[in-house]
Amino acid sequence: MSRILKTVIVNGSLGKPSRTRSLLDSLHLQLGQALGQSAQAVRLDVRHIDLVDLVADIGPVLYKDALSAQARAALEAIETADFLIVGSPVFRGSLPGLLKHLFDLVDQHALQGTPVLLAATGGSPRHSLVLDHQLRPLFGFFSALTLPIGVYATPEDIQNGVVVSEALHKHIALAVGLAVPVLSALAHSQRSSQPALHALERQAA
Repeated sequence: MSRILKTVIVNGSLGKPSRTRSLLDSLHLQLGQALGQSAQAVRLDVRHIDLVDLVADIGPVLYKDALSAQARAALEAIETADFLIVGSPVFRGSLPGLLKHLFDLVDQHALQGTPVLLAATGGSPRHSLVLDHQLRPLFGFFSALTLPIGVYATPEDIQNGVVVSEALHKHIALAVGLAVPVLSALAHSQRSSQPALHALERQAA
């Protein structure tokens, strides 16, 4: 019987359609296929959270108690996820302030040990540093388990909502290949307060 991981995909773009969503969709598709073909099949039960849909709900709010029902549900989904895929566009060399504000509202202990696959899109290759210099430290604060390889795309890599770059396809495949053992171990481990960390330790042993 296949195991199921409660997965939340957070799209930090403030536009629709968005290259960030296209990149996240490609990651989701390839990861789902790879997990389904693994020795012990794993399925992802996915919920999408698009930041653009929450602008009015979280923009003026400083405390969780003041959130709308829609925003509270999105926050609860993030806090209780087994696995997160988080994608961000890059503006002026940084992630959107509203995306950071969304995670400012997340309980600081909720993501301990939760594996996170990072993705970003930007106007030029130099903005790829946002993965390691901003997104990775953000989830390090939460003691989340950021997966080894993040994925970055430029406008040349994604056209009309489709990944067209062979180099990007290969990088996605690399990120997926490194994520599958961790997620497979997580799905087949006993649940604990830090399941992903224990699963990763067993993989490394």
